[in-house]
Amino acid sequence: MKTQIINGVSLPNIPWQDKPADCKDVIWRYDANPIIPRDLLPTSNSIFNSAVVPFESDKGKFAGVFRVDDKVRNMELHAGFSEDGIHWNIEPDRIVFEQAEKSTEEVNQWGYGYDPRVCFIEDRFWVTWCNAYGWKPTIGVGYTFDFKTFYQCENAFLPFNRNGVLFPRKINDKFVMFSRPSDSGHTPFGDMYISQSPDMKYWGEHRHVMGPLKAWESKKIGAGPIPIETSEGWLCFYHGVLESCNGFVYSFSACILDKDEPWKVKYRCAEYLLSPQKIYECVGDVQNVTFPCATLVDADTGRIAIYYGCADTCVSMAFTTVDDVVDYVKNHSSV
Repeated sequence: MKTQIINGVSLPNIPWQDKPADCKDVIWRYDANPIIPRDLLPTSNSIFNSAVVPFESDKGKFAGVFRVDDKVRNMELHAGFSEDGIHWNIEPDRIVFEQAEKSTEEVNQWGYGYDPRVCFIEDRFWVTWCNAYGWKPTIGVGYTFDFKTFYQCENAFLPFNRNGVLFPRKINDKFVMFSRPSDSGHTPFGDMYISQSPDMKYWGEHRHVMGPLKAWESKKIGAGPIPIETSEGWLCFYHGVLESCNGFVYSFSACILDKDEPWKVKYRCAEYLLSPQKIYECVGDVQNVTFPCATLVDADTGRIAIYYGCADTCVSMAFTTVDDVVDYVKNHSSV
């Protein structure tokens, strides 16, 4: 039975490349990777782990929030726009957030920005990222209507936390967000949790989703792109980390969560679906990293374009379909 996409949008110009005849994997890479080089901006040391969404989709356009580490090695967020989802114009200056409301503490504002996600809910594009609270990592929350003016809200959680990923609609009348409680360093552990909020400000009803299970993800896991709602449940790509004699190795796979109680895992692929194997994924500022942060999904064809960071240096793209990846996850599930 064909897997249906629920609440999806038509993207007739979704970036796409047909699966190579000799490819045996369920996910395949774009043959012109990376699509965004590290030096696209004069000030950039690297551009990676970034999020894109359809924007003015009736005109076939796209927008995004990009992680740009500059040559001072500040971690900044920049807005960007594209006509085709492949060739990007990234603003040379970082996003400067306006305060959405008066904060009780100046420290609860902009600290730094990395690994953003962007999610359209109801009437605006919500942005989550790893922000600093007293220079300790937590989940920043903001929103924009036009990718020109951005508003910053209160941080979602206490430090230490990373990988804040919103679901694209309310569930049981509550906003829902993934996160991964962590520590102040290169977190040597990590499980995925879900938290819920009535207003995008006060977060609670925390639920454990899953932790490391298989060898390829034995060190830690974390949420990836915005979940995709399907007739089987929420299709979620997530990253897992293996610690080898050569350091950490970041790969990614997928799971399917219950539609009404998304902390319940229905299926979880035992294997990674894409791991660092190409030179641009293995060589860079941080070796051996494939880190997914965004997907584009065409509701008409089920095509999925995945944007992922490579070696903490550049941005690449891979492809699959909803039918193919859902079937693969179900047939190779470890739960």
